[in-house]
Amino acid sequence: MKILFTGASSFTGFWFVQALAGAGHEITCALQGSPEKYEGVRKQRVAGLKAARIIPQCAFGTDPFLKLIRESGPWDLLCHHAADVTNYRSPDFDAQNALRNNTLNLPEVLTALKASALKGIVLTGSVFESDEGMGDEPLRAFSPYGLSKALTAKVFRHYCAIGGVTLGKFVIPNPFGPFEEPRFTAYLMRTWKEGKTAGVKTPDYVRDNIHVDLLAAVYAIFAAQVADGPTGAFLKIGPSGYTESQGAFSTRLAREVRSRLGWKCELDLAKQEDFSEPLVRLNRDPAARLVPGWNETAAWDAFVKFYEPG
Repeated sequence: MKILFTGASSFTGFWFVQALAGAGHEITCALQGSPEKYEGVRKQRVAGLKAARIIPQCAFGTDPFLKLIRESGPWDLLCHHAADVTNYRSPDFDAQNALRNNTLNLPEVLTALKASALKGIVLTGSVFESDEGMGDEPLRAFSPYGLSKALTAKVFRHYCAIGGVTLGKFVIPNPFGPFEEPRFTAYLMRTWKEGKTAGVKTPDYVRDNIHVDLLAAVYAIFAAQVADGPTGAFLKIGPSGYTESQGAFSTRLAREVRSRLGWKCELDLAKQEDFSEPLVRLNRDPAARLVPGWNETAAWDAFVKFYEPG
């Protein structure tokens, strides 16, 4: 298939493009910025997108994006993975502005894509949206960012239904792996590498952590299903990995790293006092069952190698 992909410079986007290209698809990545201006791990990811065609300064819904659709088609699939994440952790995150950016000129985008024989759209969602996954009821959004993702999905579903466009929603839990952002697992690895004890402030939260290569493998399978799906249908999948408390997952991670590197990997599981987020939020579809032959040991090896000294 010929696929137009947004958000390829992100952690999961990078891996999704690798999986799609590995499945034999032709990928064009529309980037919001210019590769030479990216820094750190994002710069590494963009440099690693060698299997794809890169189009810089081509944000979703902008004039350059619409021009790309019209002049470089036909397109079999649009994979809209990009999203406005500016200050996404802040309670002051502007959900309304993010919605505008995520859905910019959507009717025009759909019209242009339909004219190029589009088979479907894959939209990325998050388990931290409202009404996604399973856990504490009601399934509220974790944050204004989660709200923006939920609203984005509703807008896409509305216009795709009107236009008779097949839409697939791919719901992401907590991915981890090589080229990840400096979040929880990166903090653990950095702390252990320094020979220090890593503190876990919220060990009681039950979350869904997944190897990014497994998540990407499911994404490639789902993208093919969307392309082959009935016209105008709505499909959804929420791949699930390790469903356990953050304390249990931290202990699992420590065990896997310790066995490979010999680090002490000590943990301090605090008595949790902050319960501002839902206690439990998980995806529903066990990912390993969807990818026959996926190698869990190899995934752990790759994760550890990414952080291995030297």
